[in-house]
Amino acid sequence: MNVFRFLNAPFRGFETDKKDSSMLHHRLSPSIFRKDHVFDDLYPEHIQALSAMHWTSVDIAKKAGEFLAIPNAKVLDIGSGVGKFCLVAGFFHPETTFYGIEQRSELFTFAEIAREEIDLPNVNFIHGNLTELDFDNYDHFYFYNPFYENIEPDSRIDYAVKTSFELYDRYSRFVYEMLDKKPAETRLVTFHGADSQVPPSYQLVSNAYSRFLKMWIKE
Repeated sequence: MNVFRFLNAPFRGFETDKKDSSMLHHRLSPSIFRKDHVFDDLYPEHIQALSAMHWTSVDIAKKAGEFLAIPNAKVLDIGSGVGKFCLVAGFFHPETTFYGIEQRSELFTFAEIAREEIDLPNVNFIHGNLTELDFDNYDHFYFYNPFYENIEPDSRIDYAVKTSFELYDRYSRFVYEMLDKKPAETRLVTFHGADSQVPPSYQLVSNAYSRFLKMWIKE
């Protein structure tokens, strides 16, 4: 795929900036994984504008990825957006496979484009709803408060998907029940997440970044 030709075309009513070859060389070097503003240049401007609120920062992705990256394990990011967590964690931990599921087709598409540009064979993205997955296929999990926009209108990314209090409750219960069925030693990282979504069988082992980043292991 010619990513720049794709990104320069209209996409769901948006236009994206043209990138030159010097920027391509710069952003595909390892330095893109050091700073958010450099990494975010993989995406068009309207996606970059959402980064501070909606996409996992590089530093958080590194710290969460280090905890979740068990060799040969499969880590799932629920509500993966444009794939930032998976791409950063996957770069630093090639022995672990990272998956992201995202229900917005636009965000999924930009995640796929970024993955192709960086060329990480241990990163995969899925377009769909979390309730459609077989969670037996995944070992450990990352949640960046993926359901919050259902109860806080000001946090919406766009109007491409339905949101409601009922969906928040449904997804929260679904995640709780799924996690409760996982075996001992399952690892979970929540960032700005609700503790009520985590079963009591999970022990909190780390609480960082003003207590917003929590790491859990099932007993």
